[in-house]
Amino acid sequence: MEAKIISSIQNPLVKKILLLKEKSRERKKTGLFVLEGQRELELAQKGGYVFETLLYCPDILADSEFKLISKSIGAEIIQISKQVYEKVAYRETTEGVLAIAKAKRHALEEIQFKNRNPLVLVAEAPEKPGNVGALLRTADAAAVDAVLIANPKSDLYNPNIIRSSVGCVFTNQIGMGSSEEIINFLKENHIKINCAALTASKNYVECDFTGPMALVVGTEATGLTADWLQNSDQNLIIPMQGEIDSMNVSVSAAILIFEAKRQRGF
Repeated sequence: MEAKIISSIQNPLVKKILLLKEKSRERKKTGLFVLEGQRELELAQKGGYVFETLLYCPDILADSEFKLISKSIGAEIIQISKQVYEKVAYRETTEGVLAIAKAKRHALEEIQFKNRNPLVLVAEAPEKPGNVGALLRTADAAAVDAVLIANPKSDLYNPNIIRSSVGCVFTNQIGMGSSEEIINFLKENHIKINCAALTASKNYVECDFTGPMALVVGTEATGLTADWLQNSDQNLIIPMQGEIDSMNVSVSAAILIFEAKRQRGF
């Protein structure tokens, strides 16, 4: 079957894609989101995402290359003109291919731990999409068992998060919920809560990270809320040697995560 061809930026599907890219409300209402680029498509496919539509621009991506990408993806295929691609593409360097895919629920009850000694990253109320993306990228690099986002402020399928995570939004096991829900989930799974905090804290290099645990980070501006500090098994601090008392949240998370990995022998 030949692919449909769209050459007008006024096409209803083009308008749908723009809405999905620009409006969190539209993504939540439809349960769909837009991703682009060969790497992102490959990672999403490996992550078990379901594709609704694949679009490609033959002026940028050869038919033979597209067939290699699309051969194992069961989705409607649409060919688009360069003008349309430039209208709907978020980035200029995404190889002429994009897709509409179905979002996942990211419910806590769907989180499964493959080993008895999980390492979990928890981020409370991360606001900036770039920080969320960087946290997911770090989590993937360290192969943590899950990333839990408490009281999320950003839509996980915001194009900025997908871009800044370099597709790691698709590679991590991600759960979302309120702080109370995530705290209860961790306790039910016998996972200790270690909070990055400035008060009543122990130098992170003196802490034992070898057991089942969650490393919890808050916002750079206000840190963690009382819910987390009251339920913390151990507060951790990364000593500062300069004038300021905090670092970017993704940098702090990376330091703690890789110290835990070092202690675990990885």
